[in-house]
Amino acid sequence: MDVFLGIGVALAGYFIGEGLKQMNHPKAYEKSDTYLIKERDIHFYIGHFLGITTTEAKQLAGDMTDIPYIEINGKKYVQKHLLKEWTFTLVEKHQDE
Repeated sequence: MDVFLGIGVALAGYFIGEGLKQMNHPKAYEKSDTYLIKERDIHFYIGHFLGITTTEAKQLAGDMTDIPYIEINGKKYVQKHLLKEWTFTLVEKHQDE
Protein backbone atom coordinates (compact mmCIF):
# COMPACT_ATOMS: atom_id res chain seq x y z
CA MET A 1 0.00 0.00 0.00
CA ASP A 2 2.85 2.37 0.86
CA VAL A 3 4.42 1.65 -2.54
CA PHE A 4 1.30 2.79 -4.38
CA LEU A 5 1.11 5.93 -2.26
CA GLY A 6 4.76 6.68 -3.01
CA ILE A 7 4.26 6.17 -6.74
CA GLY A 8 1.18 8.41 -6.66
CA VAL A 9 3.06 11.20 -4.89
CA ALA A 10 5.97 10.90 -7.34
CA LEU A 11 3.65 11.08 -10.36
CA ALA A 12 1.77 14.03 -8.90
CA GLY A 13 5.05 15.86 -8.34
CA TYR A 14 6.11 15.19 -11.92
CA PHE A 15 2.87 16.45 -13.46
CA ILE A 16 2.77 19.53 -11.24
CA GLY A 17 6.36 20.30 -12.24
CA GLU A 18 5.55 19.98 -15.94
CA GLY A 19 2.54 22.24 -15.49
CA LEU A 20 4.67 24.87 -13.77
CA LYS A 21 7.17 24.78 -16.66
CA GLN A 22 4.38 25.55 -19.13
CA MET A 23 2.94 28.48 -17.17
CA ASN A 24 5.46 30.92 -18.64
CA HIS A 25 5.34 29.36 -22.12
CA PRO A 26 1.75 28.29 -22.78
CA LYS A 27 2.30 27.83 -26.53
CA ALA A 28 5.67 26.11 -26.31
CA TYR A 29 4.18 22.71 -27.04
CA GLU A 30 1.46 23.84 -29.47
CA LYS A 31 2.35 22.75 -32.97
CA SER A 32 -1.18 22.76 -34.35
CA ASP A 33 -0.68 26.03 -36.26
CA THR A 34 1.24 24.20 -38.97
CA TYR A 35 -1.75 22.06 -39.89
CA LEU A 36 -3.41 22.39 -43.27
CA ILE A 37 -7.17 22.84 -43.20
CA LYS A 38 -9.27 21.49 -46.06
CA GLU A 39 -11.42 23.94 -47.97
CA ARG A 40 -14.64 22.30 -46.79
CA ASP A 41 -13.65 22.80 -43.11
CA ILE A 42 -12.73 26.49 -43.35
CA HIS A 43 -16.09 27.80 -42.10
CA PHE A 44 -15.96 25.47 -39.11
CA TYR A 45 -12.57 26.85 -38.06
CA ILE A 46 -13.64 30.47 -38.63
CA GLY A 47 -16.60 29.81 -36.34
CA HIS A 48 -14.32 28.12 -33.83
CA PHE A 49 -11.87 31.06 -33.75
CA LEU A 50 -14.66 33.61 -33.28
CA GLY A 51 -17.04 31.56 -31.15
CA ILE A 52 -19.88 31.64 -33.70
CA THR A 53 -21.79 28.97 -35.60
CA THR A 54 -20.72 27.61 -38.98
CA THR A 55 -23.71 29.29 -40.64
CA GLU A 56 -22.74 32.67 -39.19
CA ALA A 57 -19.15 32.08 -40.31
CA LYS A 58 -20.36 31.44 -43.87
CA GLN A 59 -22.26 34.73 -43.84
CA LEU A 60 -19.26 36.61 -42.44
CA ALA A 61 -16.69 35.12 -44.81
CA GLY A 62 -18.69 35.55 -48.00
CA ASP A 63 -16.97 34.26 -51.14
CA MET A 64 -13.44 34.11 -49.60
CA THR A 65 -11.63 35.11 -52.80
CA ASP A 66 -8.75 36.78 -50.96
CA ILE A 67 -7.93 33.92 -48.59
CA PRO A 68 -4.33 32.64 -48.86
CA TYR A 69 -4.40 28.97 -49.83
CA ILE A 70 -2.17 26.18 -51.07
CA GLU A 71 -3.33 23.96 -53.91
CA ILE A 72 -2.26 20.31 -53.83
CA ASN A 73 -3.57 17.90 -56.48
CA GLY A 74 -6.40 20.28 -57.32
CA LYS A 75 -7.57 20.59 -53.70
CA LYS A 76 -7.30 23.83 -51.72
CA TYR A 77 -5.79 23.90 -48.24
CA VAL A 78 -5.22 26.78 -45.84
CA GLN A 79 -2.58 26.91 -43.11
CA LYS A 80 -4.20 27.28 -39.70
CA HIS A 81 -2.20 30.33 -38.61
CA LEU A 82 -2.87 32.11 -41.93
CA LEU A 83 -6.59 31.40 -41.58
CA LYS A 84 -6.53 32.89 -38.07
CA GLU A 85 -4.84 36.07 -39.34
CA TRP A 86 -7.22 36.31 -42.30
CA THR A 87 -10.24 35.83 -40.03
CA PHE A 88 -9.23 38.61 -37.66
CA THR A 89 -8.52 41.03 -40.53
CA LEU A 90 -11.95 40.13 -41.92
CA VAL A 91 -13.55 40.99 -38.58
CA GLU A 92 -11.68 44.31 -38.49
CA LYS A 93 -12.99 45.14 -41.99
CA HIS A 94 -16.56 44.42 -40.90
CA GLN A 95 -16.15 46.55 -37.78
CA ASP A 96 -14.91 49.51 -39.82
CA GLU A 97 -17.99 49.43 -42.08
